[in-house]
Amino acid sequence: MISVIIPTYNRAALLSRAIDSVLSQSVKVDEIIVVDDGSTDDTQEVLASYHDKVERIMIENSGVSHARNVGIKAAKGGWITLLDSDDVWHPQKIELQKAYHDSHPTIMISHTAEKWMRNDKEIRQKAIHKKPSGWCFEENLTFCKIAPSTVMIAREVFEKVGYFDENLTVCEDYDLWLRILRVYELGLIEEVLTTKYAGHANQLSFTYPAMDRYRIEALRKHQELSCVKKEIEKKCAILIKGATKRGNEKMVSFYKALIS
Repeated sequence: MISVIIPTYNRAALLSRAIDSVLSQSVKVDEIIVVDDGSTDDTQEVLASYHDKVERIMIENSGVSHARNVGIKAAKGGWITLLDSDDVWHPQKIELQKAYHDSHPTIMISHTAEKWMRNDKEIRQKAIHKKPSGWCFEENLTFCKIAPSTVMIAREVFEKVGYFDENLTVCEDYDLWLRILRVYELGLIEEVLTTKYAGHANQLSFTYPAMDRYRIEALRKHQELSCVKKEIEKKCAILIKGATKRGNEKMVSFYKALIS
């Protein structure tokens, strides 16, 4: 059984596109759960138009991590998929990902290649954005190379490593993937099966500067590993340099203490 979790907040104008991409899959999913994170726009009216095709969960605004966790815990499926409400799946996404797991029964998490769009133009991906696979914990230390909208995850993974860290405002996905990749091998479907959209309002990655601050918080959970220590030192050095230029002595002292 495959469950889809769609967290959303004030994206009524985009939400139908995401839901329709799930309903248009060549292999149908078993349930679609939309977690409305306290939207104040027309989100509920949009959801009402889908009648019994979509399960609605309404919560007070608490952030994307909490919304995802609520959906995951409510889901009945043994396999969990995530879709951000501003992204879309290509029609064979579930079919090909399910087939991959059927033929690789020991792989508990997979992701797909994706296309990036910003203001109706495709963004060219660089070599550093190449999608990882296998035992690739170290390969993912620098930044997040796995997109939530591309993954399929066995429920047992969450039971083993936990859920999204609700204390992280951003980089919550980076944090979860690192915890997962320490324990599990990552599968990859190389076909482009997801389109990620950028350039509109309400995108956390465009709202928060100096993302390395949040990546460091995630890395500190693994700081007993030498490769992680090196990555923390590298990120701290970058932040110290920037804080020094801005005359932020408090931040300089904080990150120097982390690597002392």
